[in-house]
Amino acid sequence: MFVARIPNRNSPPAILLRESYREGDKVKSRTLANLSHWSDDKIDALRRVLKGEALVSPTEQLRIERSLPHGHVAAVLGMARKLGLHQLIPDKPERSARLALALIVARVIEPAAKLATARQLSEATAAHSLGQTLDLGNVDEDELYEALYLLGTAQPGVEAALARRHLHDGSLVLYDLTSSYLDGRHCELARHGYSRDSHSDKLQIVFGLLCAADGCPVAVEVFEGNTADPSTLAAQVDKLKARFKLSRVVLVGDRGMITSARIEEDLKPAGLDWITALRAPAIRKLAEDGGPLQLSLFDDRDMAELTSPDFPGERLIVCRNPDLAGERRRKRNELLAATEKDLARVQAAVQRQRKPLHGEDAIGLKVGAVLGKRKMAKHFHLTITDTSFEFTRIEDAIAEEASLDGFYVLRTNVPAESLDAAATVRAYKSLAQVERAFRTIKTVELEVRPIHHRLAGRVRAHVFLCMLAYYIVWHMRRALAPVLFDDHDRETAEAARLSPVAKAKVSTAAKTKAARKRTHEGRPVHSFRTLLQDLATLTRNIVRIGRGARAAMLASPTPLQQDVFNRLGIPIAS
Repeated sequence: MFVARIPNRNSPPAILLRESYREGDKVKSRTLANLSHWSDDKIDALRRVLKGEALVSPTEQLRIERSLPHGHVAAVLGMARKLGLHQLIPDKPERSARLALALIVARVIEPAAKLATARQLSEATAAHSLGQTLDLGNVDEDELYEALYLLGTAQPGVEAALARRHLHDGSLVLYDLTSSYLDGRHCELARHGYSRDSHSDKLQIVFGLLCAADGCPVAVEVFEGNTADPSTLAAQVDKLKARFKLSRVVLVGDRGMITSARIEEDLKPAGLDWITALRAPAIRKLAEDGGPLQLSLFDDRDMAELTSPDFPGERLIVCRNPDLAGERRRKRNELLAATEKDLARVQAAVQRQRKPLHGEDAIGLKVGAVLGKRKMAKHFHLTITDTSFEFTRIEDAIAEEASLDGFYVLRTNVPAESLDAAATVRAYKSLAQVERAFRTIKTVELEVRPIHHRLAGRVRAHVFLCMLAYYIVWHMRRALAPVLFDDHDRETAEAARLSPVAKAKVSTAAKTKAARKRTHEGRPVHSFRTLLQDLATLTRNIVRIGRGARAAMLASPTPLQQDVFNRLGIPIAS
């Protein structure tokens, strides 16, 4: 028997079940049934049965043995390879090199402790496809520490390679410092110091980040937790000159970093230029009677350039931001009011009838705690005796400070022909990009903190690992800005800004995207973290067909997922 398809002129063809038979020397056929009303699948199944094929159900023919989140792995690993990070890591021992790359990628897709990361990568307990993609098999924590050690020893060479990519003689180099806290008491770098994370009760480390003018990270260095900001500058100068072989760059740092002492002792001998800002006492001195800074100049302008004999051979660029002035005035008034309220409580305690607060020392301790809480001591006149306490505002001092609200003065030795006043202001404001890097490294994006390592080498390697992870994130966010809440049209907004002193504006395109929560293509707008979560739904499936060998098969990408890979310029690799 067989199935025959018989053409039928202007009508659909007839599907007939026929049987062949022999009459003498002739082979003939006869129709047993008309199957034209059957579906194509049913007809195809009958054909296969008549041919002697064994039919099995789809679930018996194709079996998915394992399914792992893969899209975010493919995106981050693909970007790391596109940036050539795997080529910067020493390839011996080969397994440690692959584990080092896995550590960097895992820090982006799902930051965790080393033990948890080992479980994520291991074949038996994998949380995603990274271990399978890199053919790591089972991974233990000790192997990850060996890979971390490999990263630490490779740091000088990797940073030098990044510097060759992103820095050159004459370029701007951004430098800033932050701190992070540790769990435990035995790390040799851990010290009690100033905490920028509101964890002053914990031991700290300090690390400084060098970035290119566009905010791309280039190098990071870890210091003891009680290291003062200016004392870290000499190490960066040596790094730029000796390791990166840069003869002349413009180092941009804040007023607490690049001080007069550091300029004289570190920057000038090295032949480096700088851009920094003056502290408040120096600004007040410039504004004194007869000084070069005349406040009346800023009635109709927000920026002016001047010189001072106190800063020979340097340019001073004075800026006044009305928005900043209003914010400082508001904050000062709130702090003064809150301090007065607390001082009034102390005064009431001194004057109460039952168990009054007496004793000059006891009263002074209470008052000192109040004033130290908000740093308002300079604005109050205090009278303390054993049995009384009076306080008044020093209105003249408050008015004098308020007269300079919104003013800041930049200090540089770069000639105006190389960098005019507006470009100098923009260069100093670009330090905000280093602050953005710190936020990414320290918060839920990469979670550098809390640090659990005890050995100094591991702490330094851990921070360097997080910097390399941010290097990938930085490039991905630039490419994916149109589908993220990031401002993807910042250049247009910057061009429309009338003055570099004015507050930065968000572009119209970014405002529209944020208001509608939709991209230009009508898709939902994501944060970087939620976009990775969406990509993770693109799974890598291990399938077996019948009794054949296992094979890897990717799920079909959604339009958004395909768009992400197109924007990154990398294939969706399995």
